[in-house]
Amino acid sequence: MGKCCKRNGRLLCLCLLPCMMTGHLLIYIGVSIFITISYAPPKIILHYIAPGISANSSTMASHPLGPFWNLRLEDSALWNQLQHAWDREHNPLLRGNTTRIQRKPKAKFLSEINNECLSDNTSHKCSVPHMQDINRLPEQIRAFIRSMYYREYPLLINQPGMCRKDNSSFDLDSPMLLMAIKSQVGNFENRQAIRETWGRSGLVEGESNKKGGLVRTVFLLGRQDSSTGPHPDLKNLLELENLKYGDILLWDFRDTFYNLTLKDLLFWRWFKQYCPTAIFVFKGDDDVFVRTNALLDYLHEKEEEHKLQLALKRKTEMNMFIGDVITNAMPNREPSTKYYIPENFYKGVYPPYAGGGGVVYSGSLALRLKEVSERVHLFPIDDVYLGMCLHRLGLSPTHHPGFLTFDLPAGERENPCAYRSVVLVHKRSPKEMVTLWKKLQNLPGQC
Repeated sequence: MGKCCKRNGRLLCLCLLPCMMTGHLLIYIGVSIFITISYAPPKIILHYIAPGISANSSTMASHPLGPFWNLRLEDSALWNQLQHAWDREHNPLLRGNTTRIQRKPKAKFLSEINNECLSDNTSHKCSVPHMQDINRLPEQIRAFIRSMYYREYPLLINQPGMCRKDNSSFDLDSPMLLMAIKSQVGNFENRQAIRETWGRSGLVEGESNKKGGLVRTVFLLGRQDSSTGPHPDLKNLLELENLKYGDILLWDFRDTFYNLTLKDLLFWRWFKQYCPTAIFVFKGDDDVFVRTNALLDYLHEKEEEHKLQLALKRKTEMNMFIGDVITNAMPNREPSTKYYIPENFYKGVYPPYAGGGGVVYSGSLALRLKEVSERVHLFPIDDVYLGMCLHRLGLSPTHHPGFLTFDLPAGERENPCAYRSVVLVHKRSPKEMVTLWKKLQNLPGQC
């Protein structure tokens, strides 16, 4: 009887053992799945916050929430891939102290893109994937891609003494505001209207405190675009205009919409060489209207805030950049629009940028933009490119409600008092500029 029970017990154990092992295996698998699902990678805490000045606060400027270096590569987008390579090259963490990534000369690299990717659609050597449909893109996009590495253009008309007492030293009374206006050769009326109204050079009074400051104005031009059709030769007229006013900067590149970015880049170089002591810079188009007197009042406030911060030793540089800020904008994928950006050229959301025809930034920031632009590939839309350069500096533009991108309501445009809080309005014809300027004289007294 005892032997029988012992034999039956062993048999029972042998029967239960596989069930127990299977149960343990199921428990192990369940626990593993639960740990995998519930695991979250540790959040990266960003310790870098860029100092600066905003429109509403003198403590810290707005700054991007994303990481300073974007290492995510967008497949099949040419600009993203080129910028990705530059980001890795200039990233000190990836580059290290001793190892440097060898970059091909710009001209050679551009030649490879042209020869392997743009000309030979079937080439297996092409280092940019999915660019075989390049010939389907509009000509202006193809032209931009072919020339996006070229940054050296001769200055045909220069104003080296714009910010100097003479040809050897900078003026002790540096410009409070340097106005850099993007224009075209044929826009004589626009430039003249600006000279007679809001863009006149010289000592300009403020609107409320009358303190004002020295204003200098230059017009940024490229040569006429012959690809848009035959144009009358305006070279002699432009030379006469420059001889009379001495405010034209003309570079030897085609003045097209996608080349507006070049005007920013070349202007920053000119600024560093010929006018680095200007305190503030206004960059705008020649079809906007600016209440310069009110703008000077605002800039004096920002300058006093910065001096206070310097006295408290809280900051050393003024990183002010204001305008009509646009955030979370997506590229326009409609081929019929002038803002069209194909998906195989750029992917992603645009960084915050200021549009609407005009922005104001500090002179010290202009010098920093010049330096960082050497690490940001050219982009066809100039406003977006400015936002990209700011993003590389760890800064974002600050919104100012007085910069009106879409104009005042139609019923208020003729009312002078409606402009009391306006700094910039877009658009105005030359005739409208002169008319509005006359209406706005002694505005505080009228309202």
